Amino acid sequence: MSDVNEFGQQVGDVIPGWEPRPWPEPVAIEGRHVRVVPLSSAWYADLFEACCGPDDDPLWTYRPIERPRSLQDLWMHLADHLGTPGMETWALVPTEGEAPGRAAGVAAFMRIEPLHGQVEVAGVLFAQRLQRTRAATEAIHLLMRYAFDELGYRRFEWKCDSLNEPSRVAAARLGFTYEGRFRNHIVTKGRNRDTDWFSVTAEEWPVVRAAHEQWLDPTNFDADGQQVRALREFFGD
Repeated sequence: MSDVNEFGQQVGDVIPGWEPRPWPEPVAIEGRHVRVVPLSSAWYADLFEACCGPDDDPLWTYRPIERPRSLQDLWMHLADHLGTPGMETWALVPTEGEAPGRAAGVAAFMRIEPLHGQVEVAGVLFAQRLQRTRAATEAIHLLMRYAFDELGYRRFEWKCDSLNEPSRVAAARLGFTYEGRFRNHIVTKGRNRDTDWFSVTAEEWPVVRAAHEQWLDPTNFDADGQQVRALREFFGD
């Protein structure tokens, strides 16, 4: 939608009462299946055990470093996250499953722009035991809910290597809209990376939120914790 100014030029719609939004503080967010808590060194040993074993190399293919071989290596990697200006990072702690109460992933907010109400979820790392679980879906949902419902942001981004098919599938499943590909975007581990962009806007959020909540509802899972209906079914056509 657009307006036309006094010069006959199209301009964007006015956003009534718009003001810069608050900075997203690293608060603890409690869900039904997961806790999203500010990352600290208290969680590093859990994360090393969950994400850095001999079988976890595929988790690190699209990350900027190879799989840490020691707790010290992971410590330095995560300390860089905590020390990066303009970045807020959380540990993802499932409350059910194989190891309840132990961190099994991380996610961060970056490209935080309160002036425009924009934020990107980035650095997402799910341990194998966290992947394809209610806790994993709820973790991203809780971060989206925090950005949209509590902070009043207008845009929530997801980006990934264009060759990272699991990440692309996850973005689509969660209700993100594909926006395009930035070619020759960055160099990582000496290789070219084209980056695919996805987003959910404030106008789209109510539908996305409702689909997430319906999927996460306990009635959508049987006694063994298996879904009755897939998330995509709650988005309709």
